[in-house]
Amino acid sequence: MADRKTAEQIMKKKAVIRAEIEKRLPKEQADALWRQATQRLASIMARYADLPRGMRPHTDMRVFPSAAIYLTAKERLGEREAFGVIEGAAVELTAGLSKKLAGLMRLPGMRGLFIRIWDPMTRKIFGPENGFKNRFYPKVKGEYRMDILACPYCRYFTELGCPELTRIFCENDERMYGNLPGLTFERKGTLGKGADRCDFCIRRV
Repeated sequence: MADRKTAEQIMKKKAVIRAEIEKRLPKEQADALWRQATQRLASIMARYADLPRGMRPHTDMRVFPSAAIYLTAKERLGEREAFGVIEGAAVELTAGLSKKLAGLMRLPGMRGLFIRIWDPMTRKIFGPENGFKNRFYPKVKGEYRMDILACPYCRYFTELGCPELTRIFCENDERMYGNLPGLTFERKGTLGKGADRCDFCIRRV
């Protein structure tokens, strides 16, 4: 019961994905798909009930609901349309966030501050306690570099049978940081696209 209630609460926060489904199905069918996805999410969360707390913002709020919705939609819509549901929502969400971030980067001093906070931010959100394995590089003024060598998105999407979703979340980084004024985001590859690491390099230009 607790897993079902928690799953319902999480799914209420996925309105953008729900809207993508409603572009493709009548409301009654979309409702049925959503109920099935919610039940699937509850089952996934029960399966992974013992994960560390630090991983939960990534798994419970992103990986598991995305997988549950995608796998359920795939049964009704096919793989291509189901992938489009998750990707379409990601594009919409990151577009809004990137626009706000770009506005902040136009404020005096914000570009330098943004680069400086990447080190503590990534260690807190994408560190070992969150299920990641990292390589951190020496600090260089006006630049931040880090590699992710192991990632819970890649791991759990693969375990749940939908490794193809990983690349959507890899591409979210490029959508978020790829067009910020006065900054450049450089990347050569990601785990989700078959590389041996996800490399991050953001610097002032």
